Amino acid sequence: MTKGTNGTARKRGSGARAVVPRRKNSELNKLQEIPFKDIELLKNYLTERGRILPRRITGNTAETQRKLRLAVKRARNIALISFSEGHVYPD
Repeated sequence: MTKGTNGTARKRGSGARAVVPRRKNSELNKLQEIPFKDIELLKNYLTERGRILPRRITGNTAETQRKLRLAVKRARNIALISFSEGHVYPD
C-alpha cells in the first residue's frame, strides 16, 4: 500500500459512474392510446430502414414503448407503412 491511503484507495479507471436516469420526454407518453393510422407520428419512431427505435433513444416509458410497438405492427398489417424501406443488395 502507498502512504496515506489507509487501504481505501480505488483503482484508476474503475468505471464506477453515478447513473442518473434521464427524464422521459416524449409526446407519446401523454397519449392514452397511440393512433396507428397517424403515419407521420409513427415515422418519427422508425429508422430509415423501417425498424422501431429503442426507448433509450426516443425517451418513451416502457409502457409507451409497448403501445408504440403495437401501433406500428397494426399499421404494417393494414399496409399503411411498409415492413422495410427497401432492401440493400451487396455490391
